[in-house]
Amino acid sequence: MLRFDDLQLFVRAADLGSLSAAARVMDLSAAVASAALKRIEQQLGARLLARSTRSLRLTAEGEGFLEYARAALSNLDEGRRLLASGQDQVSGILQLSAPSDFGRNLLLPWLDEFQREHPRLTVRLLLGDRIADLFRQPVDIALRYGEPEDSSLVALPVAPENRRVLCAAPSYLARCGAPRHLEQLAQHNCLLYMLGSRVHDHWSFHDGKREVSLTVSGDRFSDDADVVRLWALAGAGIAYKSWLDVSADVLAGRLQVVMPELRCERAPLNLLCAHRAQLSKPVKLLRDMLASRCAGITAQYPGKSPFDQ
Repeated sequence: MLRFDDLQLFVRAADLGSLSAAARVMDLSAAVASAALKRIEQQLGARLLARSTRSLRLTAEGEGFLEYARAALSNLDEGRRLLASGQDQVSGILQLSAPSDFGRNLLLPWLDEFQREHPRLTVRLLLGDRIADLFRQPVDIALRYGEPEDSSLVALPVAPENRRVLCAAPSYLARCGAPRHLEQLAQHNCLLYMLGSRVHDHWSFHDGKREVSLTVSGDRFSDDADVVRLWALAGAGIAYKSWLDVSADVLAGRLQVVMPELRCERAPLNLLCAHRAQLSKPVKLLRDMLASRCAGITAQYPGKSPFDQ
């Protein structure tokens, strides 16, 4: 097979009328240039250049082959430019999985804007709170709360400072009163989230002096985190939710933070993928956009206190 650099040398030598001049332009030694010309002539089975000590000219075979050599080099350059332009563009299919609550209420409008900026990108979005099997399901990346249990996954932080927050609708607090101490949660209807067969009824906090964990109870639980948020909005009880998921409701007054002086559990949001090769340009741009948007939300977290350092 003809080598790209051998073709370049032949064309340069033909243009300059000198093999040594072509070698200098390509930063080659005279011996390497001579070997390259000999190699291409042997592969073609024809003499391309007639050389003497003072001059160089194209043979008849060389004149005929020169046109094709130029066309081949031109096509290769065009192919390189096409690949380079494709790498600069954000296109293709982006397949991702996201938690139900975060996905519906934050990610969807953000993805709309992301696709308006990159109209050649197609998005396939799976919403659900079960951990996506990144090795089997048709998903490139997954957004998930908490530290990944599978150490073989690549995890990139999106919102490392995100925390949970106790919250309830003003109507519920007006009806049932707001707890002032953690122990009083036992007297309240706590809205519970379930993943698989596990009910997340063990809530942990830091009260400024010690870590406190307690088991709570309530009259309803769901495997859809967004349902828990909707129950809280309807005044059904107290929820222990990611700040990212309820920040808009709190800031709009639809939900109220309960005992904001508490430091609640961390709920870092990470972008997960099976291999670093999946960190394409669209994925990296999406992660940067998400990290920026989430940082603006976590900066408004109400639980800032002297011990939350």
